[in-house]
Amino acid sequence: MKKLFLILLCSIVISVVYAERNTSSETKIAETKTSKTQKVDELKSVVVTKAGTSFEDISENVRMAITDGGMIVSGTLHISDMLNRTGKDIGFNKNIFKKSEAIEFCSALISHKMAVVHPANVSMCPFTIAIYELNDEPGVVYLSYRRVNLLGDGKKVEKEIITLLQGIVDESVE
Repeated sequence: MKKLFLILLCSIVISVVYAERNTSSETKIAETKTSKTQKVDELKSVVVTKAGTSFEDISENVRMAITDGGMIVSGTLHISDMLNRTGKDIGFNKNIFKKSEAIEFCSALISHKMAVVHPANVSMCPFTIAIYELNDEPGVVYLSYRRVNLLGDGKKVEKEIITLLQGIVDESVE
């Protein structure tokens, strides 16, 4: 079980890192600026937002936005700790992250809606927002989340999920 968890965690981190560096024609650059945030890349699978405050502040703000929305944080994955600890053992000599974590949470209402559309959509739970600071960019904090593609006729629920996730991100960087 631990091995499966580590593989899943690594795949999430790799997809986030890949998403940042991907410059393919599928990338839609959104240069929307607000007072403290800039949306960096909006991809089909990952949305990345650049924030202007400290890692600790953003992490606390994400947790508060989740709980203020009536949801519960179900877990925190300490991604940088795991990657920095294991990297050299598996051939990665450079630590990517100064600090990185993924916060997991659930919306019972949206989870029920996803399951009604198609029972296999439960695999999209829990929702996750990653927060990270790169070693190559100290002082710059990013938030990212995965876009969902639900089975069945789930477009309406997909929009609700994106609205929820982006709302938490926006509230966290205000």
